Amino acid sequence: MIKLLIVDDSALMRRQLTQIFAATGEFQILQARNGQEAVEQNREFQPDVVTLDINMPEMDGITALSIMMAERPVPVVMVSSLTEQGALATFEALNLGAVDYIAKPGGTISLSIGDITDELVAKVRAAARARIKAKGPGVKGLVQRLRDEHKKVARPLALRRGVAADGLVVIGVSTGGPRTLEDILPLLPANFPWPILVAQHMPAAFTKSFAERLDKICALQVVEAAAPMPVLPGSIFIAKGGADMVVAMRAGRLTVLPKPENSQHLWHPSVELLGRSLLEHCDPARVTAVMLTGMGNDGAEAFAEIKQFGGQTIAESEASAVVFGMPGELIARRGASLVLDANKIATQLVAWAGC
Repeated sequence: MIKLLIVDDSALMRRQLTQIFAATGEFQILQARNGQEAVEQNREFQPDVVTLDINMPEMDGITALSIMMAERPVPVVMVSSLTEQGALATFEALNLGAVDYIAKPGGTISLSIGDITDELVAKVRAAARARIKAKGPGVKGLVQRLRDEHKKVARPLALRRGVAADGLVVIGVSTGGPRTLEDILPLLPANFPWPILVAQHMPAAFTKSFAERLDKICALQVVEAAAPMPVLPGSIFIAKGGADMVVAMRAGRLTVLPKPENSQHLWHPSVELLGRSLLEHCDPARVTAVMLTGMGNDGAEAFAEIKQFGGQTIAESEASAVVFGMPGELIARRGASLVLDANKIATQLVAWAGC
């Protein structure tokens, strides 16, 4: 049995969530009404996983999370509203160590939580098995470490033959992704020459805030691809949530295009669909595909084909991945040129790009 602590100040939400998880027969469930009770039950009940509301009386979810991570680290799934304020608070929680988040479909007190039952149970199951990332030395410290390491690299870690100057990086990521991307993308220098396309599974209300957050800490420009945009060197394009992102040629230029969610794909923005469009419109030999933490297998097939047709691929290692599903699937398909810990990926990209 998985020991689950449900934390929400709404009795209705606690009852709905308890019914959802009790119906699976997999969970031993305890409830808490606020952050203070959550901290106490984390000590006493010692749950395997926690669902944690953000806005609560007596002690809010962010404060409770910071205390729990200091006292007894535990996988936490934040339950937040689909608002800009909710998105900002969620990113703060992910930075503190939360594994994942669930967006309430109907606001603070959701009467339609049943609409996301399958996603909710899948995320909590995955979180219960997740690796909790320790809080690192911060962006400034990591950037300095990258500079120090890069000075020691006389040659790229893996030599790529025939790399065109107009390379392109595509990143697929899901559970645990925001924190992992914040650990990698700020390490890329301002002269990094290749565009970077990121498909991070995320709802529509979150990706604009996430792109703005990354833009503040990255040397490269970071934008949400909410409209057709030319793929420019040295820019990072975050796929718009609640949609899919593809590339196509427009007026002779490679362009990113947001599209309505394709029902043939389970996760969105779809990594597989983005990878397929790159195979169709780009020379795979100039594509570098990076598969980061996430549950499921989204993008594994397309990324394996990118490698098959001459591209380079990186799979995040099991040792650093919060959830090893997506990178593990790429490795299982023999689609990974390299398997690297997250903290070594930026160094490898810099070496390959020759900057």
